[in-house]
Amino acid sequence: MHPENVNYGLVGYPVLMTSDIVLYKGEVVPVGEDQLPHLELAREIVRRFNSMFGDVFPEPEAKLTQFPLIVGLDGTGKMSKSADNHLEMASAPDEIRRKVSSAFTDPSRKRRTDAGHPEVCNVFTLHKMFSEERVDEIETECRGAGIGCVDCKKMLAQGIIDYFAPFRERREALVLRPDYVRNVVEDGARRASAVASQTLDEVRSAMNLKF
Repeated sequence: MHPENVNYGLVGYPVLMTSDIVLYKGEVVPVGEDQLPHLELAREIVRRFNSMFGDVFPEPEAKLTQFPLIVGLDGTGKMSKSADNHLEMASAPDEIRRKVSSAFTDPSRKRRTDAGHPEVCNVFTLHKMFSEERVDEIETECRGAGIGCVDCKKMLAQGIIDYFAPFRERREALVLRPDYVRNVVEDGARRASAVASQTLDEVRSAMNLKF
């Protein structure tokens, strides 16, 4: 995609991703559609290592959700923090409303009275996730110009706000318990370190390394 800027990061990132997976012998990896090529490289690295040194690592399989690729609010590419076309789960309701109100919709719908085409609208795609119980109604109203894009985005914003309300409440509660959070993180780090150390021992043994 960027032939003028082919750098180490292009191939280094998938290798780093591979190490994160195989260090803990991950068998199933939840990824987005855009990460499938990276995961396939990880699988190839695992196959190559196992063919040379024995079956040390399982070959990781991809796990895609019902929504394998979420397009950014600007309608271009995936949601990305660097592109500022994303929604954060912890955002306040007003921030969610502000961001959703700027979301790119059906480019062919110029007027409120024009019929919509939900199949090409990213806002409608998000409704499938956050307004599941109303998605058929929204589709019908959109196609018949019963609702406009502004109405559609207001409903989506409220759906997102409601969906993440328990998460925001839990997060706010944890902010008041920094010692508990620190202890959980440190305990997780200790357990992860133990698993990683065991894996590295197996790798050294398979490769006949003595250090």
